[in-house]
Parts: sequence; structure tokens; C-alpha cells
Amino acid sequence: MHYQNDDIRIDEIKELLPPIAILERFPATEHASTTVFNARNSIHQILARKDDRLLVVIGPCSIHDPVAALEYGQRLVKLREQYKDQLEIVMRVYFEKPRTTVGWKGLINDPYMDNSFQLNDGLRTARKLLVDLNDSGMPTAGEFLDMITPQYVA
Repeated sequence: MHYQNDDIRIDEIKELLPPIAILERFPATEHASTTVFNARNSIHQILARKDDRLLVVIGPCSIHDPVAALEYGQRLVKLREQYKDQLEIVMRVYFEKPRTTVGWKGLINDPYMDNSFQLNDGLRTARKLLVDLNDSGMPTAGEFLDMITPQYVA
């Protein structure tokens, strides 16, 4: 007798959108691209000790509310401008919770915080938030836990 042993505990499979679908839907604006380019150059100069400003990466543990994150970024960009001669302020924007073994895994994995695991919606939300923050003049820093996610949001 031949038994079915493959995928016996899988109820449903939903395809992940290709990265290009998200990048085309939420393209970086010219201003967002300039923000990223300039911040990366400044950070490089600071790390190479060619710029004596202090690099400050500041923000919440993990983003769960994009509206609140954007509001926080709008406040932070004002401080970034105010202290630009002394500090290179970059907003910490983490979408996943790398050290959480139980509970909510982050905005990308579960954007509605209801265990629905709508990854495509989470990736869309993350990309849009990063573009909006960068477009406002606020550079961002993140932590990538795999090699797939950066293709969608970086």
C-alpha cells in the first residue's frame, strides 16, 4: 500500500508576492533616495572616523502601528535637523521580533496582530512606511533576519 505522507498537516498555501511587485507599487521617490544615499555616506564617514559626529540610532523595539511610527519619524526629523552638527540621527525601524519565541512575531509576519499572517500585506506596509519616512527626510535603520526580506524593503 502507498501512503500519502507529504504535506498532510498543511491546510493552505498562499504565494508570496515577488519583490518587484512591491517595489513597483511603492517606488522610492527622488527625495527618499537622496535621504538614503546621504545618510549612508554620513554613517560611513562617522564609522571611518572622518566625521566626528555621534551616530544615534533611535526608535521603538518593533513597529506595530505605521501611523504612530510615521508621527514619531516626523518628530524625530525635526530633532535631526536641530542637532545635525553634532549628531547623525537615524530612526530604528524593526519589523520583526528576532528574540521573541512566543507571541507576536512582528508587522511583516502578522500585520493585523490577529494571527492571520498576511505576509504580503505586512511587506507592503513595511515598504510603504520606509519610503514615507525616507521621503520626509528621515533615514532608517533595520535588522534583517533573513536574506529574502531586504529584497522587498531595502
